[in-house]
Amino acid sequence: MSAQPHFQRVALIGFGLIGGSIARAAKLQGLAGEIVTTARSEKTRARVMELGIVDQVVATNAEAVKDADLVILCIPVGACGPVAQEIAAHLKPGAIISDVGSVKGAIVRDMAPHLPKSVHFVPAHPVAGTEHSGPDSGFAELFINRWCILTPPEGVDATATDRLRAFWAAMGAKVEVMTPDHHDLVLAITSHLPHLIAYTIVGTADELAQVTESEVIKFSAGGFRDFTRIAASDPTMWRDVFLANKEAVLEMLGTFTEDLAKLTRAIRRGDGEALFDHFTRTRAIRRGIVEIGQDSAAADFGRQHGQLGRKPPQ
Repeated sequence: MSAQPHFQRVALIGFGLIGGSIARAAKLQGLAGEIVTTARSEKTRARVMELGIVDQVVATNAEAVKDADLVILCIPVGACGPVAQEIAAHLKPGAIISDVGSVKGAIVRDMAPHLPKSVHFVPAHPVAGTEHSGPDSGFAELFINRWCILTPPEGVDATATDRLRAFWAAMGAKVEVMTPDHHDLVLAITSHLPHLIAYTIVGTADELAQVTESEVIKFSAGGFRDFTRIAASDPTMWRDVFLANKEAVLEMLGTFTEDLAKLTRAIRRGDGEALFDHFTRTRAIRRGIVEIGQDSAAADFGRQHGQLGRKPPQ
């Protein structure tokens, strides 16, 4: 636990998996003197009060950000621009304003024009999550050994970036700084395209008339189970991600389509050598991910939570 809070008052706008995990981790590590939150739904606000995770639950975004030293928007990317406009007049001079969206170019374009020059805008993307959502889904260990990417626009005070870096690091994250556009290109291939493929494959299985839904569920092998986990992610969030990062996603999708055509030709021609070479190269990527601690080499079926420093939502 920190001897001194990193911020006296932290405001979280939105309280799902990421917002709830920030609140739990910040509380556990003593990173905030006070945590205040709000959510669009009255039902969600009531549940957060029942959970007792934060110090104060308020009804509006304007109330939440009042006197806050750090404001984090934990809402879908498409909602961030309007909320920035809504809270702008109520922000404390010197406050750091951030978010948790997985697209950064659109966040900068949508939020920056509304924010006063007296605040510091440091967008962030914690590359962590599960398929669960809602106020009960968060857990303090979510960010341990996971990356959080900061994408401060040009001219942002370096001290503000350093303070936010220290905040995320104290919650267990490894922190990297890059430009918003480069972030979006990297995440298009490592996150956005895999989600698009997962949604497609699970949808194809659902529409396949010759195979019943019960058979798809009953005989799911490890690969398909992984796809269903990804495809269970929040629909609103991912709709906004693909619309906000469509240029980079379409570029990566075009490259993927070309590679898929090469594999199609190899299978059609019986070219085992081409298939073996491709699978060998991709196997090395997997081993690299395990070696740097971003996943475990343990068998996935029945894998116990906590092997990666995480535990499931309660």
